[in-house]
Amino acid sequence: MTVRRVMGIETEYGISVPGAPGANPMVLSGDVVTTYAASRGIRPAQASWDYADEAPLRDARGFDMGRGAAHPSQLTDIEDPTMANVVLTNGARLYVDHAHPEYSSPEVTTPRDAVVWDKAGELVMREAVHRLATVPPGVNLYKNNTDGKGASYGTHENYLMSRRTPFSRIISQLTPFFVVRQVMCGSGRVGIGVDSRTPGYQLAQRSDFFETEVGLETTLKRPIINTRDEPHAVADLYRRLHVILGDANHCDVANLLKMGTTSLVLAMIEDDAFTTDLSVAAPVRTLQAVSHDPSLQSTIELVDGRSIRPVELLRTYFELATDYVDTTWGSDVDAETTEVLHWWDTVLTALEGDPMDARRWVDWVAKLSVLEGYRERDSLGWGDPRLRAVDIQWSDVRAERGLAHRLAATGRVEVLVTDEEATRAMDAAPEDTRAWFRGACLRKFPESVVAASWDSVVVEVPGERTLQRIPILEPLRGTKAAVGELVEGAPDIRSLLASLAVADRPSD
Repeated sequence: MTVRRVMGIETEYGISVPGAPGANPMVLSGDVVTTYAASRGIRPAQASWDYADEAPLRDARGFDMGRGAAHPSQLTDIEDPTMANVVLTNGARLYVDHAHPEYSSPEVTTPRDAVVWDKAGELVMREAVHRLATVPPGVNLYKNNTDGKGASYGTHENYLMSRRTPFSRIISQLTPFFVVRQVMCGSGRVGIGVDSRTPGYQLAQRSDFFETEVGLETTLKRPIINTRDEPHAVADLYRRLHVILGDANHCDVANLLKMGTTSLVLAMIEDDAFTTDLSVAAPVRTLQAVSHDPSLQSTIELVDGRSIRPVELLRTYFELATDYVDTTWGSDVDAETTEVLHWWDTVLTALEGDPMDARRWVDWVAKLSVLEGYRERDSLGWGDPRLRAVDIQWSDVRAERGLAHRLAATGRVEVLVTDEEATRAMDAAPEDTRAWFRGACLRKFPESVVAASWDSVVVEVPGERTLQRIPILEPLRGTKAAVGELVEGAPDIRSLLASLAVADRPSD
């Protein structure tokens, strides 16, 4: 396998109202969702979420957590009619997740497309902010993962994997990689500790909020490896690895590496290609220690007794991945994998020398370079509240206010995905996954679609007493190539259902 697989990114956005710190975030988040949906002609009741196949308490280790033992935040299979929840024509889900507006990207098959549709989510949120600005005092949204006061909210990744891969192998071989991946993919944060009380700067927004190595939870007792077994696909064939460890990225290269390197490491795990044990001693403590050292000079302890720098462990993973790709594919390797390996080597080479040389590609380095400018100009210590304000402003979704966006606009960070590509992806779904069918149904038959989920579209057929549920359990079916002619050729939803039934009928 290569970096290609079904994948996607979910991002909860920070939310605030200027001059109103006590405003209700759930109500505000609902305004964000409904305002954007209305701008695209979507009514929340018209394309809501289908919860039929949700199973948030199923654990990959082979058991189900009892509902009585679950924290209320884990019960994501219960529909709350007061929370806005829509499906967009690009195949994404836009909804209120607890106290935040969340954009869950459509399924894609490459790391670059993951970046494209993640950036489309930023533009969705920017559009909502722009429209809400006409109703003072408006709303501000931030693509970050903590408010700096003790609250953390997630940027989650999803990777489709083979069910045949033992989960114990995933845990043992992926954990060390996740401990050090933040060196390339962390978004940087002012303050140490969950409440940021200790002055300082660290690599990642999320690392201080993790408490255990393995577990089912996502909002408390956060684990490095999440065990939720909710494949949103044919359960006998697939599992969906739900990754809650990562940061929200603004730098395209870091975002590409986050998805691409992880996908490649997973391919190696699936093929049982690791020939050496890279286990890290005390993973949670080490995760936080790595984040707290922007110099990248401190060493970490491996279970086998070695002491190495985090960037050296990343280099080991890179070398193993390069050997794996060369052995498996040779000169036939696809362009997407070649791109990931190129940037992986380029970024590591910079970080191995002076980390500041990676400021065009890595969020935490780019942010640090801006902060150091303020520190030098105004003689600021890391405890100065002005630096925390700059940290927050970095992630502002508004193009004219967000410092990350201003760096990109002035050519100070590498841009892989243009604004034109991201704008197009706000409405257009990926063509090579089932997201295309989901989005196409919403675009062509908006009055007929009652609800949808990752693995279904529920429609209302005029004259029928019951709703019709169209299953799309195979993520690589429902593509434009597979069903595009059927969808575009159907004058109404009844005709589409008939055409799909004929297409699915076994041939004699």
